[in-house]
Amino acid sequence: MGDDFTPPVSPLANDDLCELSPACPPCFCCSEVKDAAAGALSADGYVTRGSLKRLLLRLDPAPAEYETDTVDIFGFPWVTETALVESTKLLFGLLRQKVYKLETLVQSGSHDFGQAGNLHYEADGLRQQCVFFLQYVKVFVYRFLGPGRSLDAGQSHPFEELEALFPSVLLEELFGVTLLIGRLKDLPASVQSAFTIQNQGKIFPPSWHLLHLHLDIHWSVLEILHLLGHKMQGQVVYAHQFVNLTGENLTDSSLFDEHLCSLYGSNANKLGTRLVRPTEALSSHHYLCTCTKELWVLLMFLLEHRHKVLHTQSFWSYMNALLRPLVSGKPAAEQFSGLPTHCKDSLGFTWWLVTHLAMLGQYSQNGAVQDENHLGDNWTFVEELLKLTCNPKGGLAEEHIRMHVHCTLSLFLLWEPSTSAVSTLWEYYSKNLNASFSVLWLRISGLGTLCKTPLALLEQASSCCSTPPLRSQGHTQLYRSASSFHIFLRVLALCLSQDRAGGVPQRQIKGRIYSKFSAKKMQELSELGLMNFLLLFLVVARQAELEDVASRACELLGFLPSTCPPASRALVWRGQLALLLLFQERGLDVGAQAGWLASSFKETAKEFYDKTTEVSRRLALWGPLGSYLEGVAEVFETSATLGLSEEKLLNEGFGWLLPACRQSELNSALGFLQIVLAQLRRVHQRSVQSAPALTRAPPAAGGAAKERHLAVAAALWAHFFPFLRSLRLSQTPPPLLADAAAGFTLLAFDLPSSAPQDLQPHPVQAILQCFGWDDMIHPRLVTRYLPHVLQNSELVSSLGGDSTVAVSGSAQSLSVRAWFRCVLQQHLHKNQDGTESRSGRAAEEQLCELTRLVLRLPEVDALLQRAGLQLLSSRPEPTSALETFVKAVGSVYSGLQLLSERSSMVTRALDYIGDVLKHIKPSLVSKNQEGIQLAYWAVGCLVKHWSPLLATSKAQQLLFRIVDGLLLPHNLTQQDKALRDSLPLFLQGLSLASSVSQSQGGYIKQQLRSVTRRYLDHFLPASPSVGVVANHPVLLGACEASATAPGAALRRIILEVLCENFLQFKGHAPPPRLASVLMFLLELLRRNGDSDPALLALPLPSLLRCVMLVNEPQVRKTSTDAIQLVVERCAAASAQGPCEQMISVLRSFVGENEGVYDRQVYGVLETVAVLDPPVVRALIPDLSLSLRNTEHKRGLGKNIALRSAYTKLLQLLGESGQAEITSLEAD
Repeated sequence: MGDDFTPPVSPLANDDLCELSPACPPCFCCSEVKDAAAGALSADGYVTRGSLKRLLLRLDPAPAEYETDTVDIFGFPWVTETALVESTKLLFGLLRQKVYKLETLVQSGSHDFGQAGNLHYEADGLRQQCVFFLQYVKVFVYRFLGPGRSLDAGQSHPFEELEALFPSVLLEELFGVTLLIGRLKDLPASVQSAFTIQNQGKIFPPSWHLLHLHLDIHWSVLEILHLLGHKMQGQVVYAHQFVNLTGENLTDSSLFDEHLCSLYGSNANKLGTRLVRPTEALSSHHYLCTCTKELWVLLMFLLEHRHKVLHTQSFWSYMNALLRPLVSGKPAAEQFSGLPTHCKDSLGFTWWLVTHLAMLGQYSQNGAVQDENHLGDNWTFVEELLKLTCNPKGGLAEEHIRMHVHCTLSLFLLWEPSTSAVSTLWEYYSKNLNASFSVLWLRISGLGTLCKTPLALLEQASSCCSTPPLRSQGHTQLYRSASSFHIFLRVLALCLSQDRAGGVPQRQIKGRIYSKFSAKKMQELSELGLMNFLLLFLVVARQAELEDVASRACELLGFLPSTCPPASRALVWRGQLALLLLFQERGLDVGAQAGWLASSFKETAKEFYDKTTEVSRRLALWGPLGSYLEGVAEVFETSATLGLSEEKLLNEGFGWLLPACRQSELNSALGFLQIVLAQLRRVHQRSVQSAPALTRAPPAAGGAAKERHLAVAAALWAHFFPFLRSLRLSQTPPPLLADAAAGFTLLAFDLPSSAPQDLQPHPVQAILQCFGWDDMIHPRLVTRYLPHVLQNSELVSSLGGDSTVAVSGSAQSLSVRAWFRCVLQQHLHKNQDGTESRSGRAAEEQLCELTRLVLRLPEVDALLQRAGLQLLSSRPEPTSALETFVKAVGSVYSGLQLLSERSSMVTRALDYIGDVLKHIKPSLVSKNQEGIQLAYWAVGCLVKHWSPLLATSKAQQLLFRIVDGLLLPHNLTQQDKALRDSLPLFLQGLSLASSVSQSQGGYIKQQLRSVTRRYLDHFLPASPSVGVVANHPVLLGACEASATAPGAALRRIILEVLCENFLQFKGHAPPPRLASVLMFLLELLRRNGDSDPALLALPLPSLLRCVMLVNEPQVRKTSTDAIQLVVERCAAASAQGPCEQMISVLRSFVGENEGVYDRQVYGVLETVAVLDPPVVRALIPDLSLSLRNTEHKRGLGKNIALRSAYTKLLQLLGESGQAEITSLEAD
């Protein structure tokens, strides 16, 4: 029957009439793997379906299958319990037949896409039949095979004889199957290429099915052999027929080993052809598809199980035997003859393969990836690999060493750490600490760059102590982001972390590290070597006993020469400060470490200050000094309590450092000071706020914290504040000076007792006077300083109504005065051409902020509310805010009734503005037009809105100084535009002051007349110009929409000045610029609605004289227009009769010109008579008397010409005129 393939039982009816076929057995399938990137295995595979677990637990491979009496195999029905014994060769022959048929499909495969579906289903059917048969073999062996029994001659049944021989026959058939399929590496390239087919659909070529069938057969042979050995209960199964034919032994164990080694060798040979990039060592896996990965998992669990139960070789034993010849260069054992001989990097390949195989140990028997490792370690072989890697004779480049150490780190994450492996690596790195460990062809590495700050150094060390998870992106990309030394530090940290209590392994590692450093070794360290040294000790300190490691590190750093380069000194300080940060993190006192470090800093600062130090040396020394500032700032910023002796880092060295700094260096130092001040205040406030919540804590706890804070504050006051105070009067103060001074002010508010004795008993006010209120301080410093202080509402509240300040005025008044000065001097920062620098623009922003805060002061806010004035803008413009404030003070003063209140308000107002003339003097001296204009405008606002206040005895001296200094100086070279714009304010204010002053009203009025006379003359054009005259500042000051008493008084003075100084004739000669003066006078009268005849009549004599004596048409016209305006308004104002003031002026006019200009007088009176006849009519007696007197004096009788002119005038006066004409005719 062995040669006959005819089945013993006829086939049943058509397949359609058969019973439902059993469920498909597990098989290798990568076509429907979900989430392969996360390591998932196939849902139809041996692991996920539970086949592996049942094998290891010695359970039925398919408990729910093959339960019927017959089973359909290869299309034929067979008796389930006897078919394999009775037809072993036949069934295996059918298996071979199906394999051949599938191979034929592969060889004759068509590239026609139309046939792809048919070929897929045919190939898949052939494969499923083979897998189904192999599953049947496993079930049959498990269920129906038992230990062999001896057969009595002549009494045994034929089936029993077959059954007794079945194990041997099965072994021979399995051997035949292995010969049939051969090794994976021997498959044609067209078949092996199926490994690269991605899961793009459900249609696969026959080659894919053939390749995966080979995998199924390889695993099934091992599984069947393992079941066979188990069922035989330790009896050795021999292949008798094979032994008889060849004379060679073939047992179940030998076939298992041979097939396993063949499978190992085939996989290794296939993988050995791959080029593993160092950068992808952990991201590129060794399995060609998910099925090969599953095969490795199956082998791993099966071999480990056999090792534990049968005491055979473990999984790693097989692998080591396979790989050891590869890295040693010796010939491999016979069973591994298939090893690759052309591997370019056999050592790297071995590292790569071992690492990925070790990672498979995280798979459970159910196929899930777990943190637990199910595969034992292989440190013995890995340590051999490490010695080859670290062997200097090997001459491996950093790119390879980095990959090997990266693999080592992965193994440390998988297995229990190995002290021996760490020692081997440290032996290598201790000899190469000065190396850069860089890979040139890596574009972006981040390696070889020194950490710029202690915190960055500590963070780098901390990152070495917190390795990311094994399969994370951070771990797989570590090759690109870390050098081999940094990866070694991660290995070291992992090993130290396993023994936190300082046990023997930890002490051994520390001892081996310490033993490699001596005085000579430390002096040989380069800058890179020093960096690596510091990182090493930081890692050890973080993972082991901090005090011991820090002490040893300081001891070793002490061996460095005193003349070490500044860059190395900076690095040493960074390392020391990083250790301080670590002490802080653990809540340990940093006093000892800080003392050593501060002493070194002090010596360096002295050298930096020394005048004999060369410039280049001083520049180099700033490197470590600047690093010290950055590092100490980080120490303070990261401290939560400042209670660990951090103040020892602030010593006398700063007294040497600060005076020697250039501008940029000083900015760095002041920035550092600001950070420390802010952190001290923040920590102190936090401790104060938390004190009520800790009522159960002993009082000593809070007191101790405050004592620590006072110690830090004392160090700051002693070593920094004197230098700040020495800079306060600088005309070019550094910008950060104001910030630092504000920090000390707020510190004095929080901890007043910490301030030095010379600032007591009121340190806040003393510092405010020093940096904010003193008029000698540069306004830019004040503008930046005060906002920091005034933002603190608690501090402002504490200053409210404070009368303890050592200077005149309250604290709020002094703050307003400082703001007032800053507003007046805001243009001093501008360049000569009027443009602004960047710092100037910043000063403007700060002035706006100061303005906002000053207006929020309680005292100022109350004034504004009382005056009913509020600025709507959230960021008011300083100049408009100043005007509003001045108006508010003036308004509040005017509303006060009590003398005491008015006197107090005067005092406050003078405190607000201080010596305003002194404030504006820099602007006047600088000749900056914007500054001059602002100065005149601001003082003009004061004079106008504070005129009643300035007229008081307390303030009138200021008013006199303003007039003498600004309005009546000796020359007016630069102030023309400023005066033109602001003169109306001065005139209006002086006019009101002169009317309300009780003691000096006359003098003020005299000053007003002088000012008016001067600027009437100064701004009056030589020739009449409507535009110029219309914008004359005196005219603008005198004009108002509705007449008021102060306005009328001002206009009276202007008219008097005009008549006395600009309209006086010298004999017959008219005054200079008469046309311009008359145009000004006409505009003055026209723009104001004055109706007071006494005021209106003031210029009338001069106007009458101009009409009488000047024949220039423009003068006559302007004079006539002015007379007409005066006469009409006087007539309108005198409703009861002729205007007495007019009559008086005209009577005087007639009398003054009697006998000289009689006829001209009559001509002028004709003009008046046309406008207001009653006024002239009232003069008839005077005119007639004057006429007769004139004739009498001449003694020639009647003057016919004169009487004719007079008669002409009388004819304009109605009945009275006619009557007088009749009277004259009767003479």
